[in-house]
Amino acid sequence: MPETLVFELDREHVELNQLLKLAGLCDSGGAGKAIVASGAVRVDGVVELRRTCKIRAGQMVELDDVRIEVVVAG
Repeated sequence: MPETLVFELDREHVELNQLLKLAGLCDSGGAGKAIVASGAVRVDGVVELRRTCKIRAGQMVELDDVRIEVVVAG
């Protein structure tokens, strides 16, 4: 069963590599870029290779056995 994290987005979007860092799944934005480039990240069930893909509220990001549910802050 995957672990689900809820990330509260306080702006219009966050770049995918930054989301991985902010969610605590990697140590830096650079590490996040490497993880995305490796093909390990899925956005809404589809492999995403664009490191700076804009993630908005309502989207689901998956890495290994962790899901990040992106919601509007508030």
